[in-house]
Amino acid sequence: MADGITRITAPNASAYTYTGTNSFLLGHERLALVDPGPEDADHSAALIRAIAGRPVDSIILSHTHRDHSAAAAEMARTLNAPLWFGGPHRLSRPLRRFERNPIRSSCDWDLVPDRVLVDGETITAGDIDIIVRTTPGHCANHLAFGIGDDLLSGDHVMGWNSTLVSVPDGSMADYFASLDKVIALPYRRYIPAHGGPIVDGPTYATALREHRQLRNSQVLAAIGNGAHTVPAIVRAIYPKQSLAVRMAARMTITAHVEYLESLGSLTVARGLPGTRITLS
Repeated sequence: MADGITRITAPNASAYTYTGTNSFLLGHERLALVDPGPEDADHSAALIRAIAGRPVDSIILSHTHRDHSAAAAEMARTLNAPLWFGGPHRLSRPLRRFERNPIRSSCDWDLVPDRVLVDGETITAGDIDIIVRTTPGHCANHLAFGIGDDLLSGDHVMGWNSTLVSVPDGSMADYFASLDKVIALPYRRYIPAHGGPIVDGPTYATALREHRQLRNSQVLAAIGNGAHTVPAIVRAIYPKQSLAVRMAARMTITAHVEYLESLGSLTVARGLPGTRITLS
């Protein structure tokens, strides 16, 4: 992808991962491995071949969703390398009574870092330096990594679609704040964890922000037209999309509703009979 950045894509293509999860080797004579990916023997073998006997100083995670992190513990043992990431997996806010995390099984709850990476610190990864950038939103411990003029943007800014924000695992307010953060940073090209490189990252991230703001407006309009539950809002905004798209949309629309509620634009009544959403 660039001097000192090699990409190896895992064979886990899906509606949520596009062509697969991108793993990265950083460095030349000494390496760091970023996002070793899912538990897949062929992908792990491909990583070992690409490493080609060079020492691996650390295994770094952008975050702890299992399509990025499931192979991390085994690769750490195989390569005798420590795990560095933004702390154990955690929710963006506590669960409410009777609430469940819809993507709980996709999260690596038991993985513990040997080193917790901190916003703004410069770390030596292999034989190159990278700057850690905290970018919560997609999930609470999400990180991006600055390398020269490039930003490894993880799932925060992907090369094929806007990212899933599923509360309470993620947070739409944090996602907006992290978009503003990366747009203001001095990185031109983004190299995401799904999809190809984004030549003008700040412009692309600005378009993602506008897309999310448009979705906020559509949510408010749907409620104004009588859609007072999340399923009803999804039907209004996504009338013809596939079931898989609507399932993902339901999670993200729930995040939009929570965000708009925090702004005072909506009132949400939650109880055993269900949830009713009205304009404030």
